[in-house]
Parts: sequence; structure tokens; C-alpha cells
Amino acid sequence: MNPTARITRKLFAAVACVTLLALSSVSQALPAGLIPSPPKIAAKSYILIDAVSGEVLAENDADMVLPPASLTKMMTAYVVENELAAGNIRRDDLVTVSEKAWQMRGSLMFIEVGEKVPVSKLLEGVIVVSGNDASVALAEHVAGSEGAFVQVMNATAQELGMENTHFMNASGWPVKNHHSTARDLSKLARHIIYDHPEYYSVYKEHEFQHGVNKRTGKPLAPQPNRNTLLFTNPMVDGLKTGHTQEAGYCLTASATNGERRLIAVVMGTASERARANETQKLLTYGFRFFENVDVFHGGVSLDQVRVWKGNIDKLPVGLDKDLVVTVPRGKGKAVESSLNVNNDLEVPVKAGQKVGSVVVRVGDEVIAERDLVALQDVDEGSFFKRIWDSILRFFSELI
Repeated sequence: MNPTARITRKLFAAVACVTLLALSSVSQALPAGLIPSPPKIAAKSYILIDAVSGEVLAENDADMVLPPASLTKMMTAYVVENELAAGNIRRDDLVTVSEKAWQMRGSLMFIEVGEKVPVSKLLEGVIVVSGNDASVALAEHVAGSEGAFVQVMNATAQELGMENTHFMNASGWPVKNHHSTARDLSKLARHIIYDHPEYYSVYKEHEFQHGVNKRTGKPLAPQPNRNTLLFTNPMVDGLKTGHTQEAGYCLTASATNGERRLIAVVMGTASERARANETQKLLTYGFRFFENVDVFHGGVSLDQVRVWKGNIDKLPVGLDKDLVVTVPRGKGKAVESSLNVNNDLEVPVKAGQKVGSVVVRVGDEVIAERDLVALQDVDEGSFFKRIWDSILRFFSELI
């Protein structure tokens, strides 16, 4: 790393530390449960979410349709990770580099025509150094052509609820009708982190090396990850940068603090330094002024419900996954929950079937509501059991 880069990263670290200390002192001075407004962010659009609960902590024009530049490659990587998880491709598959992939401009991992590169190496090149050439090579390997791969990208975006996103290529190269939003990209980031944790460590790698200098025959120097927060903030462990003249400087970043994880997306900042600084402001704000409360664990019985004419009388009910809520710091003890249960069930009942709801409140405000579901199947009981339950049910309704 050259001296200028070292100095720049030290300055980033100093700014981050000052920001953390300043906001820490402010949070201690505020009454419990009261939080300041989000910091002013110099970006066209931004969003900050708690990755665990999914709650939005701060946003501005988060649904503004904008060019995502290389943030596109988050979807490229996610589709590849889906294919790996499904067993349709393997990490050690050798991909023959096409002329189209080799001809890509912009950020590159420097692959050559005809070179055979493992899928895992190409995926690393996409994530760490934003290789446009690697993106096309992977797209062609997965779907036969970049055009077919883009169809998969758009179908996946719809499945994830990315309502304002449309891709035209796998790299983020500027082209008409290629767009996304800060909100949509935060959803994608959450899926990348939790759907395929086995690949997520790649997003925090500091550098990547591939290719040979044609003149000297020596390996090319390692390329640094363009997400400078990885070098200045030890809590940050991903995800992806983007930049074109039209898009400006963009960043999707995630950071952890204990059991909490935040995701911040900034789009349309003025410089590489600005996107790092503005993202750091959001992360600091989220960690300082909010806390998470574990309400219920998924798969744990919260109540038992009467089931008529079944092979069992009492059905355990609960949530299909953990319920975590994010509240202003100091409000955690004010979180209360209640169950609304359907107490008149009749077989058949299938595991996962909705049987009521869980409502979470802080005072009179409802902050979360989730389906209460059956935790197991209930099949029909014997003939005599069904007759007996019919009699009991008749008299219970009379009463």
C-alpha cells in the first residue's frame, strides 16, 4: 500500500473515531427513549436498517430510482451463490473466459481470453475488486449468456420484493433502464448476509490478486477492496461499492456491534471519501441510539390451542422464526407482547398454518405484528374421537 493511501485511511479512521465519541456523548445526555434526528447525509438517497429486525432506522428518498453502478454486482454474486447452494454449479468449476468478458472495460480482475478460472476465484473478483470481466464470465457460465443471466437477476429481484429494480446487465455498466433504489439494495444485502453466510466472509477481504503482467511475466500487484471502511472501521465487514459518472459514488455497507448488525446504503455521493464518511455517520447513529429486543424465539411453543376431532387435543403454537424488534435506546423495558389465538380449530391442521397473531407494543403503539402458526401437523383422530369431540363441541358452543 503506498504512503498516500495509508495516510488517507488513517484520516478516515480518525474521522470515524471522532464521530463515534461525539455521538456517544450526545446519547448519554439524552433522556432514555429519546433520540435525535438522523444526521444530515450528503447523498441523493440513503437508508439505514437493522439487519436482524428489518426495521428502518433512517431514510431519505429511499425509493428514488437511481443507477446502481457496481452495486449491481451484489445481485450478480447473490445469483451465483444461489446456484452454488442449489448444486447447479460448483466452486471448483473451471470457467473458460470468453472474448466478451475479456473486452469489458472499467474495474477488472484481469482475466484473459481462453483462460480457465474457477468459479470461486471469479466470485471473489466480482465481490472484492468489482471485476466487470468476472461478472460477465460468471453470467455466461451460469446461464449460457449474459442476457439469460439478467433474466434470472430480474426474477430474483421480484422474489426478494425489490419492487423498483430492473437490471440490464451483470456488471452495472451504464445503460438505459438499469436502475434500483436504496431500499431495494438494503433488502438484497440482508439476503446476501443471511441466506448464504458461508460466502459472506469474501465481502470483507481487503485485497485480491489475479493475472500476470504481460511485459514482465510477473504476477500483477494485489488490488485493494474499494470499500475503504473495511480498513478504518473494524465493525464493518461488507458489502459493495459502486461508481459511475451518472450514479456518483455509492456504497452498501454492513457492520456488527455485539449481536446487532446494521446495513446502510448511500447513493449519489460526491466522492469516494464522501460515501465512506456519510455511511459512517449512519452506522454510528444506528448503533448509538437504538437497541434490539428479543421478543420470542422461533419454533418455541408460546401457547396450546384446542383442536377438535384430532389425534391430539392441544396444539402447540408459536412463531416460525425469531421475533426481534428495534426500539429507541432506553425503551427496551417498555416492550410488551400479546397473543391473539384462534381457539376453535378443526383438523386437519398443518405445521406452519396461521392460527392467530403476535402483537408487540410500546405503550399504545403497535411496533410489530407476526403470524402465530401451528408448530406441528394434527391429523384426524379415531372415529369415536371425532364423534365424542362433535358432542363436546356442540355443548361448549351452547354454554
